[in-house]
Amino acid sequence: MMLLLFPLLLSTVQTWAYRVPGQKKSDSCRCDVNTTIWSFPALRYEAVQQQVETCETSLHGLQQQVLVSSQRLPDIQVQISNLTARLEPYQYLHDRGLYTALSIRLLGQELSQLETDITVVHGQLNNDQSQKLHKEVGKLRKDVIKMQTSDTVNMKTVKEKLRYLKNNVESCKSIPKDFRGQNRYCMKGLITNISEPVTTKINPYDKNHVSGSWGKQAQMDSESDTETYWVQTLTSSNIYGNIVRLYQTYKDFMRSANHRDATFSSSVTAPTAIEGPSAVLYGDGLYYHCYRSADICRYDLKTNEVKRVTLPGTGVGFNNKFPYCYYECRSNSDVDVEADETGLWALYATVGNHGNLVVSKLFWDDNSKTINVSQTWETRLFKKAATNAFMVCGVMYATRYVDEYREEVFYAFDTATGKEDNSLELPLEKVAKGVASLSYNPVDRQIYMYNDGYLLAYQAYF
Repeated sequence: MMLLLFPLLLSTVQTWAYRVPGQKKSDSCRCDVNTTIWSFPALRYEAVQQQVETCETSLHGLQQQVLVSSQRLPDIQVQISNLTARLEPYQYLHDRGLYTALSIRLLGQELSQLETDITVVHGQLNNDQSQKLHKEVGKLRKDVIKMQTSDTVNMKTVKEKLRYLKNNVESCKSIPKDFRGQNRYCMKGLITNISEPVTTKINPYDKNHVSGSWGKQAQMDSESDTETYWVQTLTSSNIYGNIVRLYQTYKDFMRSANHRDATFSSSVTAPTAIEGPSAVLYGDGLYYHCYRSADICRYDLKTNEVKRVTLPGTGVGFNNKFPYCYYECRSNSDVDVEADETGLWALYATVGNHGNLVVSKLFWDDNSKTINVSQTWETRLFKKAATNAFMVCGVMYATRYVDEYREEVFYAFDTATGKEDNSLELPLEKVAKGVASLSYNPVDRQIYMYNDGYLLAYQAYF
């Protein structure tokens, strides 16, 4: 037996030897060679070729998906930025319990669609950019879930029922049957109309002093001069002040003559200074919001003494936390002091009432020389959704911006019944855009507006 080597050409650069056994017979070599080893692997080639074609098709598809995803990434980033920006005010409201369930639900639906888009893109690209987007949308989802689950429908229902019951208790516990006073016009119901301005005048300083309040002495049975007119202009940054200007007659007021300035605080930053555009002259006392506090101050024009009382409620807004807004916010208009046929009032908002307006009844105890709060009602009107408010016959009226020359009384809350009416459409003409303060005077039934430096008065009709 002998072994024979047969060279096999496998490529242009490689050869292999194939060893087969053989036998020598009669001067010849005889062996059996399997020639199939030289046959071309057509079947295997076809299979490999099919795999290559499949891979090329898949690669082309992936390239198209990557291209589409890359084109969509900027749009998705813009959507995330928009959602983040929209979520920020809701986060602010959530921290204070002010958001609405409907708004959060709609935001959650949009976020769900965005999550689906991000998941598809992230699965296709899985790069740093898509991972970052995936994390950001995940964080947004956690924030929305926290907002959605922090309050339940049952809890909101209970809170609303509790508010309703509390208002009823306040209306009943100390209000006599003649709560609306001896004035029969109060029994007619809500205000039916408001006249055009019957008085128009620039404040006694100049038009640059755009915030303040003014009016006429408002106590109906006052022993003081009921014809006294007053102007309290905020002279420091249109936010703070410490002087009230007094006129003994309407004629003096219109002529800006024979005035007396009463200084009720040593400076505009002292604890007894006024903050915000709201004050009322009621009898011998000027009532206003005390500097950077949740207090109402009373300055006695005769003794120069200042007394104060803290307003009730959880998280009373001051220092520009809950100002009047609607069109533009009026700086530091958090606490509003008003007067009507039934006495003195304070209008403000609290965290506990979700930024909605709160109405508190005030009275001055002449024996103890103290200001007191007798009753408090909680409304459902978000304070920043109103430009201003005032009291008439125990009813709070709120206004909103229409255009540069018109306001509209659109809302009323009756403290005698606890009922609300948001269907009012009573126009108020004005000469400038901004409303710093509104106050009603029961003596002459006029509404006084401080209108960006202008002093306007209107007649109210029942």
